[in-house]
Amino acid sequence: MISELTEQIKQSQWAARALEPDHDRRKEANDIVQEYAEAFLEKLRDTKTYIQAGYDDATLSDTDFSHPHDIDRVIHLLEKHMENPGINPAHGGHLGYIPGGGLYAAALGDYLADVTNKYAGVFFASPGAVRIENALIEWTAKLVGYEKGFGGNITSGGSIANLVAVTTARDAKQLKAKDFDRAVVYTTKQVHHCIDKALIIAGLRECVVRYIETDAQWRIVPAALQQQVEEDKNQGLLPFMIVANAGSTDVGAIDPLQEISAIAKQHGLWLHVDAAYGGYFLLLDEYKEKMKSISEADSVVLDPHKGLFLPYGTGIVLVKQLKHLQNAFAYEANYMQDTVAMTDSISPADVSPELSKHFRGLRMWLPLKLYGEQAFRDCLQEKMLLTKYFTNKVQELGYEIICEPEMTVVAYRFVPQTGDANEFNKKLMDAMHKDGEIFISSTMLDGKFVLRFACLSFRTHIEHVDKLLAMLRRHKEELLK
Repeated sequence: MISELTEQIKQSQWAARALEPDHDRRKEANDIVQEYAEAFLEKLRDTKTYIQAGYDDATLSDTDFSHPHDIDRVIHLLEKHMENPGINPAHGGHLGYIPGGGLYAAALGDYLADVTNKYAGVFFASPGAVRIENALIEWTAKLVGYEKGFGGNITSGGSIANLVAVTTARDAKQLKAKDFDRAVVYTTKQVHHCIDKALIIAGLRECVVRYIETDAQWRIVPAALQQQVEEDKNQGLLPFMIVANAGSTDVGAIDPLQEISAIAKQHGLWLHVDAAYGGYFLLLDEYKEKMKSISEADSVVLDPHKGLFLPYGTGIVLVKQLKHLQNAFAYEANYMQDTVAMTDSISPADVSPELSKHFRGLRMWLPLKLYGEQAFRDCLQEKMLLTKYFTNKVQELGYEIICEPEMTVVAYRFVPQTGDANEFNKKLMDAMHKDGEIFISSTMLDGKFVLRFACLSFRTHIEHVDKLLAMLRRHKEELLK
């Protein structure tokens, strides 16, 4: 019986060896993948940023995985059917959404994280990986202005980071289910939709959301906030959280954090700042002033895959008092008992919804180590200067600016002498997308269809902005004819 079982094990082991290729096969596969990656990067400047064709191609929907394929054939499938259709966010001409780019060194970090397969959730499992992630959290917290007693977590992006913050706020303010329909959250129409999702997931679907008046720059009006909080208290409601922006998605609005933090303290409200887009601009001196008092926030969210140009899937949530983060995500499990004694450093699993966790911090740590902070400052400064350049030049073409840009997003549109301005800009957007050389996006502001310039790719340079300006001139003139 044992001998028969042993033979079956040997046969299975032999068949399963396909999953563990030897050195020669690894090198062959690596060479083919590397060749494709290098070719992709080298041809970026000569390719379009957006390709409308290919959306009806269902080749990659094939669910037949019954037999193996050669790697060169698989790479060919990706090149032909995955690479081209849609937006190319690795391109310097990606000026539509935030983020863009994807540092090569970050890709190397992901490769090393995947090959070593370190589990970064618990200090006991990989003290080195956890120390790296905690060092990145500490570096970011110091950038925000937090000093001691803070906590944080590296998440898959701003959505989960905001969910962690909302959940932490709910528990820190000791909200109970019976209170949810009286609990009040204060924000503006500039809030990112992931906050709405976070409230729902955190069980706060029934809470009251107050969208406070904004000024001409789409920033919250503190006097209106103060008045609304007082009215809600008088009506027997439970104001508990303010969500402010430090770089809104639509226009890059930075709310007056100093005044808002004073209101939050006066009324005992949790202040959360969504700085997913704008947070890492704190590397520039001018933004330390613009985001003054961000350090007073109870929680802050930043996205390294935005301001630090990393690949998609990297967010950070910071909480000013670690105890609140720990209380929100504490857990016990018998099979984790071996990890309890290892308390040299905070384990990410103790301060987040995740237990199974990718070592995503390596994609951030490696570029920072290789290039240093100054390279990121210089790149952010270039994007600021490009934004000013575009703002001036696009007005020379006859376009109007909706509000003065505070960051690297510009909301603008063309108003023809006759006809509907919204329809004109929709047609202009369609023409730009069919062209595809540069990709831009749009939004609606007070019923106006508005075009967006969003400059935050490390590959975006003045030649891309000039190409965009030329396209805006050409397509506008064609439509006017």
